[in-house]
Amino acid sequence: MSRLVDISYLQAVVIGLLQGVTELFPISSLGHSVLVPAWIGGSWEHLVTENSAKDSGDSPYLAFIVALHVATALALLAFFWRDWVRIIGALFDTLRTRRIATSTERLAWLLVIATIPVGLTGIALEHTFRTLFAKPLAASIFLTVNGLILFGAERLRKRAEAVPVAAESVPVEHTQERELVGAVSGASGLHAEAPSPALPGAAAASPRAGSRRLDALGYGEAAVIGFFQTFALFAGISRSGVSMAAGLLRGLSHEDAAKFSFLLATPVIFAAGVLKLPSLAGPAGAHIHGQVVTGFLVAGLAAYLSVRFLTRYFTTRTLTPFAYYCLIAGGISTVWFAAS
Repeated sequence: MSRLVDISYLQAVVIGLLQGVTELFPISSLGHSVLVPAWIGGSWEHLVTENSAKDSGDSPYLAFIVALHVATALALLAFFWRDWVRIIGALFDTLRTRRIATSTERLAWLLVIATIPVGLTGIALEHTFRTLFAKPLAASIFLTVNGLILFGAERLRKRAEAVPVAAESVPVEHTQERELVGAVSGASGLHAEAPSPALPGAAAASPRAGSRRLDALGYGEAAVIGFFQTFALFAGISRSGVSMAAGLLRGLSHEDAAKFSFLLATPVIFAAGVLKLPSLAGPAGAHIHGQVVTGFLVAGLAAYLSVRFLTRYFTTRTLTPFAYYCLIAGGISTVWFAAS
């Protein structure tokens, strides 16, 4: 088989910028890494065919994308490093004391539990989904679906804002929460305390939008949010978008839903990159070391600036503009690639 064409420095900069921005903006990095080269065409088109080929494990483009994922994860880690110091310290404290007593310890285990479904699914199905669905038409359709998901989450959130939280529902949800805590503690050997009054909003059986704190999520709810991230295996479905949508539907504010999404994405993206780093040391990465370094730096800087912008943006704004973008871009792309 003839050797695949290497990546140019221009492509390294463009794809690095694209990865750094679209991985965190709720518009799908994988979808854009397929659609943008397909729209440009010419010498860019091989990037799309490489990514979806059965033998793509030996492709320079996939090795390059691996480096960009690691850069994005490191940017997230750099931005949230204070949070991660507290979270990791709290996690080790729970292993030492066998108790979950503080909101930070609780958040640590929420992240652990939410990581499990997306981690297992990604390891098992990532290659299959990429070779089957990382194609321009499929990515266009799923980008449109991503817009519908974001738009639907916002509509349901607004509807929930108009629903008063019934005071009589409090005992029921406290019972449910204790059952979830008990299930996790029984599986892990930890003794988790029941939710305390310091975690407002945990009592709402049908949580009003924005009424719950991040550390008030139930363990089962965290697992569901983690499961939602598995849909990002489809090119066009955004990892941050679907996890934010799931968080909003559980009553989180946009700010907390975004923060949980970014914290959850950090180990997931980093692990996905590290597991495939050996490909950079093989034939696939032999002639693109300079391009990898260039793309790595561009993606890392773009990701850091993106998360900095988005954490401020979601304090007052919503997913709606991104929903419209996905619907328009996905719809136009679907028509274009279906006709070509």
